[in-house]
Amino acid sequence: MKVVVISSFLLCLSVLIWKSETSSINYLEQSQLTESIKRGQIVYNNFCMRCHLPDGSGVAGVYPPIANSNWLSEKRTESIKAVKYGLKGEIEVNAKVYNNMMSPMGLSDQEVVDVMNYIMNNFENKQKKPVTLSEVQDIKK
Repeated sequence: MKVVVISSFLLCLSVLIWKSETSSINYLEQSQLTESIKRGQIVYNNFCMRCHLPDGSGVAGVYPPIANSNWLSEKRTESIKAVKYGLKGEIEVNAKVYNNMMSPMGLSDQEVVDVMNYIMNNFENKQKKPVTLSEVQDIKK
C-alpha cells in the first residue's frame, strides 16, 4: 500500500513539474514574440507603411495588401524572401494580380524576423508559429 501511495505521489509531482516547465517555456516564447512584434512595428512604420499604408490595405492595383493576406499565410517562405531580398514580378494576392517591384530594404535578418512577426500577427493575419532567426537565415536568394 505504501508503495502505491508513494508511486502515485511521485507521478503527480512529475506531472506538476512538467506542466510548470511547459508553462514557463510557453511564457518565454510568448514574451519573445511580443518583443519581436514591438520591434517589428517600428520597422514597418519606417520601411513598409509608405506603400502598404498604416492599415495594411496597400494601394489597389499597385501595392498588394498585407491586411488579411492569403499570400502571407499561404506563401510563408516567399513572403520572408520578399522582405529579405525584395520582389520583382507578378504575384497574386487575395485573387488580384500585382506586377510591381519591392526594392530590397537592407534589413538585418533580425529586422526581417521582427517585421514579419508584426505583419503576421496584425492586420487580421493570424500566424500559427513565429518567424525565427534561423528560418530567415536559411532563406537564400
